[in-house]
Amino acid sequence: MTTPPAAEPPPPYGTPAAPHVTVRGEAHLDTDPDLARVAVTLTARGRDRRTTLDDLTHRNTTVLDLLKSCGDALERLETGALTVTPELTPRGRGERVRTHHGTVHLTADLNDFTALGELTTRLADLDLTRVDGPWWLLRPDSPAHRLARQQAVRDAVQRAREYAEALGTSLDALVELGDTGTDHHPHPETRARSMAFAAATEDAPPPPLDLEPQRQRLYAEVTARFTLRPPRL
Repeated sequence: MTTPPAAEPPPPYGTPAAPHVTVRGEAHLDTDPDLARVAVTLTARGRDRRTTLDDLTHRNTTVLDLLKSCGDALERLETGALTVTPELTPRGRGERVRTHHGTVHLTADLNDFTALGELTTRLADLDLTRVDGPWWLLRPDSPAHRLARQQAVRDAVQRAREYAEALGTSLDALVELGDTGTDHHPHPETRARSMAFAAATEDAPPPPLDLEPQRQRLYAEVTARFTLRPPRL
């Protein structure tokens, strides 16, 4: 019993019997963010190293309690670098410590934006506390990424069909599909909404900020190569 010969793959180049068309497919998609990221920098200063560290620890505990009070809205909380640095006197004989500076950095991601304005103002109202953000983010597994890629593929197919129709023929088979790349960034009209706060000095708490989430702009691109049914030119 003889095995029938396997079908030969199409050549990597176009021929009169199987002409090729290569197109690029693109997709631009605007979508709401999934997360808001806030960075908090705490500072302490004192003549004694231990006093400075104790003060910094107290401030860190206060901020952690405030962030954790958000409950399930707090998706991620990380502590960055902790530094306690002595400052030496600028003049005099020998090296003498003038004061100590301490800093600690925290980063928090929130998935619920309803309490974000109140949280940022409460953080910024703390002494010697700097708040940066929010930065609006999409999760890596956000369905919006898949939707953008699918739209790019459909755009490539539509372009190839239009070229085929211009030649009076139709597509025959897909030869190759390449993922050129995807990218996303805040919408250019709202990019400048990231901001930094300084600690408030009034006795009364500041009113909550009205923070509108930045729309995220996704871009996807593919290249596709098709064979065409031979047109009559």
